[in-house]
This record gives sequence, structure tokens and C-alpha cells, in this order.
Amino acid sequence: MPLPPSARSETHAGLLYALLAYSVWGLMTVYWKAVIWVPSVELISHRVLWTLVLILPLVLLMQQGQALQAVLRRPRLLGVLAITATLVSINWLGFVWAVNNDRVVQASLGYFINPLFSVLLGVICLRERLRKWQWLAVCMAAAGVVWMAIRLGEVPWISLLLASSFALYGLLRKFTPVTATVGLTVETLIITPVACAYLVYQSISGSGLAFASHGWTGMLLVAASGITTALPLLWFANAARRLPLSTLGLMQYLAPSLQLALGVFVYHESFTRDHLVAFGLIWSGLLVFSLDTLHIQWRQRQTAKALSI
Repeated sequence: MPLPPSARSETHAGLLYALLAYSVWGLMTVYWKAVIWVPSVELISHRVLWTLVLILPLVLLMQQGQALQAVLRRPRLLGVLAITATLVSINWLGFVWAVNNDRVVQASLGYFINPLFSVLLGVICLRERLRKWQWLAVCMAAAGVVWMAIRLGEVPWISLLLASSFALYGLLRKFTPVTATVGLTVETLIITPVACAYLVYQSISGSGLAFASHGWTGMLLVAASGITTALPLLWFANAARRLPLSTLGLMQYLAPSLQLALGVFVYHESFTRDHLVAFGLIWSGLLVFSLDTLHIQWRQRQTAKALSI
């Protein structure tokens, strides 16, 4: 049965928002390379501050001020958001460090395996049961990581850090009753004192800050980190309201695909036959996982139709 015009319009808008969000996340490597003169920790500190400068007025313009105040009055919820703020900061810092140290390919690997980390967390923390094809997908991804560790002589720790920190972040936020915008605002408010303390320490310790070392152009470029953080999140929130989770789940691979392409073809990072085998195993696992998820959802829809007749 074809969708009515209004539903098609909503779907098209959702696809556009998702494309914008995942494209910016995938191409953000270019931005971090453009501000590579700023050390990673200082850069993340600025990212926190400029994100707060941008998103706090947005929350008020979107008339979510009351929701923000309600969260700030709940100590237990603030405690959970303090943990998620720490996790997202670790993820941000890990990614920026990877870009600054020519590990874009490893960073992309982390975001490819992130969905399977989320599945494992569901098994460990929520006692969810995996279907046989899901177990196969997880095992194939694990085999890819082990292959890389053995053949390349190093554990892809930055990939594992990015995947695990973001999977844990997603798990905690799943049970946190706040919107994406309000949640990011509170997380940013929580981590801002740490960011300010670091910047003040650097400025008075003799090391100095790199922020102003490239004049006004450089300062504006660093300040743009607030826009590159907040806008994709808002686009993603709009996409999530309009699209099925299965569609979002498939589109999320756009970001690491763009990161991988940039790492190999633009920044000329190493991508050997051993890398291809490792990524091939992980991609195959993701394909198995995605096909199994789509098949189950199709069966559920068919069952619902049969029961409605």
C-alpha cells in the first residue's frame, strides 16, 4: 500500500536530515585536520565551550528551557549524565587524537564495529539473547579485530576505545529520559568547568594556548567546533523522529565509510591486504547483522498484517 503524500514528505525530509548528519560526521576529519595546530585536549576543551555557547540559546529558542530546568533539579539523572558526559568526552578526544596522529583508518574501524559492541552490551548488561545470525556477525567482527592485531602486530586500541565509549554512551542514554538537545546541553554544562580549568591552567602554566596562534581566522575556525557539534545532532534528532530505526541503522555506516575513504585516498594512510581482510570480515559481519535485522522486521510486519485481517 503506497504511503500518503504527507508520509512520503516526512520520509524524504528524514532521509535528508540523516544524510546531512552522517555526512558531516563522516567529513569532520577534514575539519579536525584544518585545526591540527591545536593540541587534542585543548581542542576538545574549546569544542565543549563553543558547543555550550551555541546550544544553550538554541534550547531556549526551541522552548525547551523548562525541560532543561527539570533535568537540573534531578540529582540522580544528573549523575547519569555526568557519566555520559565523560564517555562522550573520551570519544571526542579519542577521535581528534586519531586524526592528529594519522589514525583515521583505525578511527573508521571503531565506528564500523560500534553497532556490534552495542549488541554485546545488550547481552552483558540487559541479558538480551542473540539469534544465531547475530552471533555469527559478532564473531566475524571479532575475527577481523584479532586478524588485525596478529598480522599488523598491534591491537587497534583506538578503534576499540571509540567503539566501546560510544556504545556505553548509547546504552546509558537509551534509559535517560531526556531529548538529544537537552541531554547534550546538560552534558556540556557538566564538562564545561573541567574544560575551563584546563584552559586556564594552560594559559598560566607557561605552555600557553594554541588557540590564538593563527590570528582571527584560526580562532574563528576553532570556534566553529560548536557548530560542527550541535548542527549534526539536531539534524539527527529530526531524522530519528521521521525514519524507522532500521533505516537509520543502515545509514549510520555512511560516516565511517567517508572517514575510511578520506584516510586512504586523501591522507594516504596505509591500507594493506591485511587491512582489507580485517575490514572485509567486519563488513561481512555487519552485512549479516543488517540482513538478519531486516528479515526479522519483515516477519514481524507480516505477522501484524495477518493478525489485523
